Amino acid sequence: MEALLFLIATAAVIGLLIVPAVRRRRELRDSGGLAVRAAGDPDRYGLVPPERLDVRLPGPDRELIEALEETQRTQDWRPVARLLALTGDEWELRWQRVQSLAGAAAVELARSRTAPAPAQEPAPGAAREAAQEPAQEDAPARAHSLSKDRPQAPAPSADARWLRDWRTSSPRDAGCAQVYAQFLVWQALGDTGSADRRIILEEAREIAREAIRLAPADPTAYITELFAARALGVRRPEFEALWEEVRRRAPHHMGAHLVALPYWSARGHGSKEDAYAFAQRAAGEAPEGSLLPALPLFAVYDHLPEANMVRGLYQSAVVEQAIAGALYALHHAPAGHPVAPHVRHLLLCFLVRAERYAEAVEQVRAVDGYVGALPWVDGGDPAAEYAAYRALAVAGYESLGGGAAHTPPER
Repeated sequence: MEALLFLIATAAVIGLLIVPAVRRRRELRDSGGLAVRAAGDPDRYGLVPPERLDVRLPGPDRELIEALEETQRTQDWRPVARLLALTGDEWELRWQRVQSLAGAAAVELARSRTAPAPAQEPAPGAAREAAQEPAQEDAPARAHSLSKDRPQAPAPSADARWLRDWRTSSPRDAGCAQVYAQFLVWQALGDTGSADRRIILEEAREIAREAIRLAPADPTAYITELFAARALGVRRPEFEALWEEVRRRAPHHMGAHLVALPYWSARGHGSKEDAYAFAQRAAGEAPEGSLLPALPLFAVYDHLPEANMVRGLYQSAVVEQAIAGALYALHHAPAGHPVAPHVRHLLLCFLVRAERYAEAVEQVRAVDGYVGALPWVDGGDPAAEYAAYRALAVAGYESLGGGAAHTPPER
């Protein structure tokens, strides 16, 4: 879950966690090679080729993409600064955009560090310029499109100078402080072996607090501080105090709940029971149109057994109820909810494992082209992980009589 929010992380279809899905993919290959054809011929279904899948975002956001591409092309921070200013107090959308901008900067910097330096001079450097690609969580998201006209990754020579320039030029810009604080969180999480990890996380908290002073009603920086505090493993009273600050400003913020949930999990500082209770309480208190009924699916994901050889796990009552909650949330959420892609990506994974292929294809139709979300960012190659599950969904759908000419409509 560490990579959740965001927009910055990675994945590949290997490992014991997805043994059932791998086994199913082999069966489908043996029965006619449908998965291979679906993956190898995305044009047939109007899908985005794997090499063009965008790891920066969980789902389409044309305004963000246009501003980000202009900034990355020119290394001028003003387009993204204008975008955040215009986002205003749409807190879920603002959180998602901050996640994506910070993640894009981290990806850009990470790639610049691995690109060959020009012969005449070394690659440009900057303080704390190493980061893993984030998602996101929880990473911590959206308009349906199957177009292959997707933004390309920044050129290897780009080094996210725009973020440093923005920070220098506008020290009292709350949006800049929010993005920079989240960027530092991604950096710290990506550099898990570094002795500076704690120092970077503490710096992220300080900058988040600076952003809070500049925009005290905005929950975004509180959520970033919550993320950093979770990574630091702060004591429960301190974490709960931060959580209350978030709830006071945005009690039903899906992104905030996605960030907080891992703290209560068995892999965090709680237990499976704590995480389930947190998720179910949030789902039960959610107003109409909220995505919070989908939160139990994330709690289930965070507690899947590392090695599962029981084929029926994904048809169990607990998983089916969590899937039903996610489908309900998506059906009742406003069209274009900025965090909905996070739900759709995880739901796609569960639906494929449960062999509910027609419903899985619906999720593919809604998010295809973007992979900056769980579960793909939990591994080493998000695009490869997503593409494999997409192929399984299409192949399974074909095996049940579906086809490219009549794929199920997006709901």
